[in-house]
Amino acid sequence: MDTQQLLGEVAGQLLSGTIQVVDLTAPLGPNTPLIKLPPELAVDTPKVEIHAISHYDKNGPWWAWNWLKLGEHSGTHFDAPQHWITGKDYPDGATDTIPVQNFVGPVNVIDCSKQAAADNDFLLTVDHIKAWEAEHGPISAGEWVVMRTDWCKRNGSEAEFLNADETGPHTPGPTAEAIQYLISKDIKGWGSETIGTDAGKAGGMEPPFPAHSLMHKANRYGLASLCNLDRLPPKGAILIAAPLKIEHGTGSPIRALALVPRH
Repeated sequence: MDTQQLLGEVAGQLLSGTIQVVDLTAPLGPNTPLIKLPPELAVDTPKVEIHAISHYDKNGPWWAWNWLKLGEHSGTHFDAPQHWITGKDYPDGATDTIPVQNFVGPVNVIDCSKQAAADNDFLLTVDHIKAWEAEHGPISAGEWVVMRTDWCKRNGSEAEFLNADETGPHTPGPTAEAIQYLISKDIKGWGSETIGTDAGKAGGMEPPFPAHSLMHKANRYGLASLCNLDRLPPKGAILIAAPLKIEHGTGSPIRALALVPRH
């Protein structure tokens, strides 16, 4: 089967529903949970705002449209390498310069939902990843790797989603060694269901915030606040995670989608 026939077969299976499209995206609006940083460290992203320009009225009698106020890293979003100081010098590291084929690829889904339910500070280690590979097959170059924790079920409450107390946020994520191991596998990028790609206590790791620091240093990408990873198989799905083509963009809200075979 040549490439044209293959694409025709895929198109036919999409139309028939043999291949399902799964939405991995949280709603984006004023109640979208946003990261909260210590005020002595940084300025926070403002709340998402949606303002009407017209709604079939005197400002536009036959149409409705809005204007938005939102940060690049709001809701389900894409982290470009230039988001972090370690990736700031990549000329192809912004949302308008990344090669578009890098937004699409096979996805490996590592299920940590039981561990995260038992321990909100659960950390994914190299041993966990190798055990997953022994069961499901190796992670290959050019693939996405995402961590399923079912954290998206907290999305209705910012307080529950951030899960912070006087000691800081408590959310699951990877160790620095796990990220280094995945980079050594030459993956495309790393994704999570939490507010960011790192664990809540990642600020105390070495290096601090390793999913950001190491992934972007390697010119790789991050995905945060993903949803519905429980609807994906461990292997066999295709992830589409395309950011807006923002000039010099460090990231962007996305509509993350997965192509999944119907069983």
